[in-house]
Amino acid sequence: MSDTDDTEENNTQWSGQWYLFPPIRNALIAGMIAILTFGLSLFDYLPLLAENGLYVVAMLLGGFHWAQEGFEELVEEYEIDIEILMLAATGGAAALGLWEEAAFLVILYGAAEGVEEYTFARTRASIRSLLDLAPEEARLITDGTTQMVSARELDIGDLFRVKPGESIPTDGRVVDGRSTVDQAAVTGESTAVDKQEGDQVFAGTVNQEGVLDIEATTTFEDNTLSKMIHLVEEAQEEKGKSQLFIERFGGVYSPIVLLAALGLMIAPFVIALPDYWARRAIVLLVAAAPCALVMSTPIAIASGIGRAGREGVLVKGGIHLENLGKIEAIAFDKTGTLTRGEPVVTDVIAFEGTEDDVLRQAASVEQYSEHHLGEAIMNAAAERGLEQTEVSEFSSITGYGAQAQLMEETVYVGKPGLFERFDLDVEGFSEVEDLRNEGKTVVLVGTPDRIMGVIALRDEPRPEAKDVIRELHEMGVEVLMLTGDNEETAQAIAAELGIDDVRADLKPEEKVDAVKELTKKYEAVGMVGDGINDAPALAQATVGIAMGTAGTDAAIEAADIALMADDITKVTYALRLGKRAQGISRQNIVFSLLVLAVLIPGALLGVLGIALAVVAHEGSELLAIGNGLRVRRG
Repeated sequence: MSDTDDTEENNTQWSGQWYLFPPIRNALIAGMIAILTFGLSLFDYLPLLAENGLYVVAMLLGGFHWAQEGFEELVEEYEIDIEILMLAATGGAAALGLWEEAAFLVILYGAAEGVEEYTFARTRASIRSLLDLAPEEARLITDGTTQMVSARELDIGDLFRVKPGESIPTDGRVVDGRSTVDQAAVTGESTAVDKQEGDQVFAGTVNQEGVLDIEATTTFEDNTLSKMIHLVEEAQEEKGKSQLFIERFGGVYSPIVLLAALGLMIAPFVIALPDYWARRAIVLLVAAAPCALVMSTPIAIASGIGRAGREGVLVKGGIHLENLGKIEAIAFDKTGTLTRGEPVVTDVIAFEGTEDDVLRQAASVEQYSEHHLGEAIMNAAAERGLEQTEVSEFSSITGYGAQAQLMEETVYVGKPGLFERFDLDVEGFSEVEDLRNEGKTVVLVGTPDRIMGVIALRDEPRPEAKDVIRELHEMGVEVLMLTGDNEETAQAIAAELGIDDVRADLKPEEKVDAVKELTKKYEAVGMVGDGINDAPALAQATVGIAMGTAGTDAAIEAADIALMADDITKVTYALRLGKRAQGISRQNIVFSLLVLAVLIPGALLGVLGIALAVVAHEGSELLAIGNGLRVRRG
């Protein structure tokens, strides 16, 4: 890496004081030299040669960084960029003997460019600062003893201990202990998450209560925090459609401005125009340089992506942030997205004894079952403090349920069809049909002679899902549900959440077809799913949003937007951020075009001098930068 590369690398990761940032520092020193020179020249304390010499020193110092960039783009990429326009204006001013104007042009432009680079550097540094959350050392466990080692030395499979109040050095799996962990740095979750044996933990998160022994599942360089930072940095380099268009426009516009100015500059010598046209040509170079226009979108996009990353929302590129702001319709997968992804007991109806009796008997039979409905029944019994009764002769009835010997009789737990085999009148219980109409799975508890009760289960909607749907409607976004679940269940969940358009019983390829249909109707369509099962539909949507992707490489790669937390409220956050970034970018574009519309005629008509053109030009660039930074508050 060359010295120049080293400087650029340091600049892109700058986290020190703004006035020590090299381009700004140089501009400040150059400014002091120029102001001192100007002051001394007013009292004739300096010979003309010394005065001009000091202005040259100020120009060399203040213009070092941006002039170097301009020459590199001209030589390596054959591009005439804004820097070349500024160099031409500087050379023209010097040729006309306007040394102080030339010096202040170089210094003010250098200061504005320095602020721009500093803004990008701070945006980059803010996301890289997340790495500081991971400790430099880890408490490695070997042969029952612990020793402090560098966190970077941890290998996959190593066992390390994290005490209360300490940060977790790398991703891992809890092998011993229980605690709560603050995962805000990675997932953006506002509340701590319970962790116990078998649970996954992430680098940079904070253990709050108990001692955890953790097996490393990644090295320090490949942990979730490092991947997040890498993805955000890559995304900030990717450009959206607006930015690409502006850059292409600038590539054509800048050479035209340079040629027009050169034409005006030599015109007095060719066709006997007045001499003041040469001065106006220099003013035109400054006034027509599209600095604010070129800066109109990159700052807003980079700020938005950086801010989203710190909130646990990974935006994979500028184009995706732009598209978020355009979304008119958004489709949600149901299971695990709008719902929790696991069934819970919602109703217990007793036809014999009490509800607790029915639930206790069902849990006792299901204690040896591995079915997810059985696990939900046991969890419900545990929440009520019901102890299971010991059973014997347990057996699973494939496709129907389970049975076991309980208190000298055989108790069955299963779907209604199981009891219809015993010629029991299941249809006579109106409660069964009512519960089915609510989209719930019905499990009966009984014997071959009688039905003792009904247990209803459902994959319940997330508590916050209804508010999210309401907010999306308020934003003018159409909301749909795409699910492979049955029509009854889907309609029941949709009615509860306020979703009108429901597409149920869909295979993965049918979800893709549904998204294709939506993209023909709306400018931009979002799809929210788990990032793996819904990967084809996510890829088809204008913006694919994967939920709960922390630690999951496949899910992060599958989507345009990766929500690190299993938190559906981040969907509305992402859309609002996208709309804010898009709105601010448009403001900057309109403002920049208006500035050019005023400055260019002013330069040609002689209304503007070089000094005023420089102040107006650099002031507009700084205003565009400041406005773009407002996205970070979104």
